[in-house]
Amino acid sequence: MDSRGWLRQPPGKRPPWFGLVVDRSLTRAALSLVPLYSAHLTHWRLPVHVGAVFPQTEIGDDPSAIRDFAQAAESLGYSHILIYDHVLGATHDREPRPTGPYTENTPFHEIFVLLGFLAACTERIGLATGVVILPQRQTALVAKQAAEVDVLSGGRLRLGIGTGWNYVEYDALNEDFHNRGARQSEQVELMRKLWTEPVVTFEGKWHKIDRAGILPRPARSIPVWFGGLNESALKRAARIGDGIMPLLGPDENGRAVLDRVRGYVKEYGRDPSSFGIEGFTNIGAPEESWRSRLDAWREAGATHVSVRTMNANLDSPQAHIDALRRYREVAVG
Repeated sequence: MDSRGWLRQPPGKRPPWFGLVVDRSLTRAALSLVPLYSAHLTHWRLPVHVGAVFPQTEIGDDPSAIRDFAQAAESLGYSHILIYDHVLGATHDREPRPTGPYTENTPFHEIFVLLGFLAACTERIGLATGVVILPQRQTALVAKQAAEVDVLSGGRLRLGIGTGWNYVEYDALNEDFHNRGARQSEQVELMRKLWTEPVVTFEGKWHKIDRAGILPRPARSIPVWFGGLNESALKRAARIGDGIMPLLGPDENGRAVLDRVRGYVKEYGRDPSSFGIEGFTNIGAPEESWRSRLDAWREAGATHVSVRTMNANLDSPQAHIDALRRYREVAVG
C-alpha cells in the first residue's frame, strides 16, 4: 500500500513510519505523504527543518555576496535563514565587563534592513531573527518593521526575540537594561495587537497607545520565538511564545532543559506539540559528527535546526556557501 493508501486508514491502523515530510521537489510549502525511513539511520526519521545561520560577522559588506549566500541557501533546500542581531559593538575595557563575545570590531548588518534585502533576493526560504534584542528597541517600531518584512516576503518571517547581554547598547538606545525581561512580555502582547487589530488602545506598565494602528498589517500574527536560558526566560517562552531557540546542545543537560520547557508549556494549558524548538549545529565540528548531531537534535524534539558556518576558518563568502552545500550532502542527504 502506498502513502496515500495509508492516509485512508484510521490513525490506529497506520504503520509507525507514517508521517509528513516536506517534498523538496516542490517550490512551495506543499506537503507530500511519504515513509520516513532512511537507510543511514537505525530508527525512522522525524521531520526537522534545517536552516542556515547568516554569517553576520564574516560575510562582509558586498551586496552581491549577501545575495548569493541567500539564494544558495534557498537553492540547496535549506528551510530558513536565521540572523543574529546587534546594533552597537562596544569595547570591553569597562566595568562591569560585557559578558558576550562581540566587540566594537565585530560587524553586524542591521537586521530589519537586511531582512528586507533578503526578502527581495529570495522567493521561498523562511526568514528568522535569532534573536532580535527586543527590549532595547521601541515596541511599536519593531511591530511595524516586522509587519513590513512579513508583507514584502509573503509571510516568511519568524521573529525570534531575546533580552541580550550588552548593557552598553541599552544605554545608547535609551532603554533600561535592568527590567528588560519584564518589559519583553508586555512588548509581545502589544505587537500581537498591532499585527491583528486595525485600531489599538493599550495601556500597560510601560506602553500606551491611544486609538492607533499600523498599515499594512501582516496577514497573520507573526510567530514569536524566544531565546534565553534562565528559568524566567524559559517560563516566559512557554507561557506566550510560539517556540524557543536556546543556545544549548542536544546532550543530557540540553534535553533536560527542553523537558522542563515542555512541562511549563503544559502547566500553562498549552499543547507542547504545537510549540517549536530550534537547535544549532556547527560546521566547524568534525564532519563525521554532523549527521549524529542532527539526529540528536531530532531525538531531543527539535522542530528546526540551524547550521552555523561562522568560526570555522572559512575565508570567503563562497567558502560559506560551499560549507552549506557540503553539510547538505553529508548530514541531510
